[in-house]
This record gives sequence, C-alpha cells and structure tokens, in this order.
Amino acid sequence: MVVHGGLWLETYGCDLMHSVCADLAGRGWLAWNLEYRRVGSAWSGGGWPATLADVAAGIDHLVDLPDLADPGRVVVLGHSAGAQLAMWAAARPHLLDGVPGARPRVKLRAAVSLAGILDLTTAADDRRSVIGTGVVKFLGGRPEEVADRYAHASPVEHLPLGIPQLVVHGGRDGTIPVDQSTEYARRAEEAGDPVELAIVAEASHMDLVDPRSPAWVVVADWLARLPVM
Repeated sequence: MVVHGGLWLETYGCDLMHSVCADLAGRGWLAWNLEYRRVGSAWSGGGWPATLADVAAGIDHLVDLPDLADPGRVVVLGHSAGAQLAMWAAARPHLLDGVPGARPRVKLRAAVSLAGILDLTTAADDRRSVIGTGVVKFLGGRPEEVADRYAHASPVEHLPLGIPQLVVHGGRDGTIPVDQSTEYARRAEEAGDPVELAIVAEASHMDLVDPRSPAWVVVADWLARLPVM
C-alpha cells in the first residue's frame, strides 16, 4: 500500500507516487497507489475524519480481493503527509472502538515512513516550514482545541506498533524537519519496536520518492530484507 503526500491538500494526488509504484512492481511487489479525500474546496470533503476513513477503507478492501492480494502480507509505505497516514494505518489495531479506523480488517506486516509528519502536536507549532498550517487545516483546529484528534491521528502517540518499521529522512529536506523522523525513531526504539532510522545526508524532500536517487535504494534494500511473509 503506497500513500502519497502533499500536506493532505487537494492540489496533490497519487500521481506523486507513480514512479515509486512502477519501481516496486519491477521488484516483484504488487503496488496499490491509494488515493483519499483531501483538504481544499468544500466539495472535496477531506480532512478529519474523512481522510483517515478513506485510507482505512482502501487498505481493508484487500480482504475482498483475495485473488489479487494476500491481506496477511501487506506493507504500507507513505511519503510526507502520506507517511502520517501510513504509520497511523499501522497503528489501527490499537485504536479504541468508535474512532475512525478502529477494528481493521487487515493487519499490516511492516511500515515505511519517508520524510514523515509523525508527531502532529509538535508539527502544529513548528514555524520552520509550512507543516504547522497544514496540520491545523487537516485536523480542523490546534492541539489545545481538538486534542482528541491529535491523540488519535498522530503516529507517535500509538507506539509501540509491534511491526518492523523503516524511517527515512533527507538531510537536505527543507519541507519536513528531520527531527520529525529522528524523534519518532527514538521513541519507537524506546518502546521496543523494531525500527531502522536512515538519514540520507544529501537527499531532499522529493528525492525519497525518486527511484533514481540513493535514498530510494535504502528503501528498496530494506524491503528486500523483510522476512518472507
């Protein structure tokens, strides 16, 4: 399952991940490029809780396609805001009944975050980039206004996930601060999760979804090392 980024905004769609999906398919993976409702015009309906519900429904739909995919062997990979959605999806077994995404039909086998926004509360107050405004629009308020939404949607709040995780960030990422990844990986490791952190010094934000870049080689190699499922 591949989840695109773009700050959850209507402007950016799943075409951002076309080249990644093609590369994964060439390596023998079945790549499902997942789309979701995004934040923007009134008709789009994205943001809390629709965006999360769409990602959950897209993953769970694999149960209804047994001839296409084995729902017991699913890895999720997301970039930027899509990494928030991907890692949140991996945490769904821990969600309380009645909240968006609870009671998943598919339990993910592993998760990959590429330049992810993984601590939404910290991100909402970050003045170093555009992510603060994006997070507030996505969740419909600031942390002190909708604290329950932040607790529910922020991947770092659901550790440990209990599955292997790869967390990758570019050292030259001017869009998402690198400490979104380093702090998440530190807390995941402290919680007992099998997590691998890779900071690719020369990589920019979009290099992580460019199959020609050294950053993508890190991802492809990690996926190849996953135990046979």
